[in-house]
Amino acid sequence: MYWRDSAPAYRYAGTQHWNNRNPTWHSDRFCWRTVFPVFVVTRRSPVTLLAVRHASLGYSRHPVLRDVSFTLSQGTICCLLGANGCGKTTLMRSILGVIPLLKGEILLDSLPVQTLSHRQRAQAIAWVPQAHDGIFAFSVLDMVLMGLAPTIGAFSVPGKQERLKATEQLEKLGILHLATRRWNTLSGGERQLALIARALVQQPRLLLLDEPASSLDFGHQIQLLDTLAQLKNNGMTMLMSTHHPLHANAIADSIIQVEPDGRVTQGLPTEQLTTKKLAALYRVSADQIHHHLSAIKH
Repeated sequence: MYWRDSAPAYRYAGTQHWNNRNPTWHSDRFCWRTVFPVFVVTRRSPVTLLAVRHASLGYSRHPVLRDVSFTLSQGTICCLLGANGCGKTTLMRSILGVIPLLKGEILLDSLPVQTLSHRQRAQAIAWVPQAHDGIFAFSVLDMVLMGLAPTIGAFSVPGKQERLKATEQLEKLGILHLATRRWNTLSGGERQLALIARALVQQPRLLLLDEPASSLDFGHQIQLLDTLAQLKNNGMTMLMSTHHPLHANAIADSIIQVEPDGRVTQGLPTEQLTTKKLAALYRVSADQIHHHLSAIKH
């Protein structure tokens, strides 16, 4: 028998005890009678997919963020919190390699991101921007097929195999019925799910999401969080910026806070989502935080 533990990296073996009068399995590790261990206690170390070490990030030699260090383990969700203009998008664009590093290093699978080619980065890291209206009336299927450009080339015509991959992602997200719909006829929630499908068709190792719930109604927010939780269960690693601490509390394994002074801290949700820390992060009073987010313990 296995013991269920709150930390997924651990699995504890139970113990077997046989009673002639009442044959039972005992999961107690401490037994006064003869105990026969079934399995050895094992620990599975988390695999680090992304590591940012002492990085300075910004534009034209003017750092927005300094001495940034954090890690993302494979198959986890990390939520990025901070006020408007604090540097959340700058951090994500630096991970993508769009903004050059000023100092430090960003490692993906122990390899510096800046040493990867554009194609290698595009195949390993997918980007989900905030849903936008768009100018051209592409179909949803065409939008998703654009995610395969790093694989088939920007000017190649997608074939039967590529269309099958795109429709599979639409089906997994429950929006296959939207395949022939025009982009400019979709709701905000439908567009956001289509953008996620476009990112997933790349089969990335790391998924970056820039405030994916910012324009969604309450129902679509719930649908989005359920979708991200399912992706995590399937082994996807995600870094998501959000302005909703309750969303982070619902799905995050770890939380990164970008402080007003540019400092970046990472910790567990129980450590980061306190009224005191949120009040300092958003420059409001602890009473205001407690009033609006009473579900979070302080």
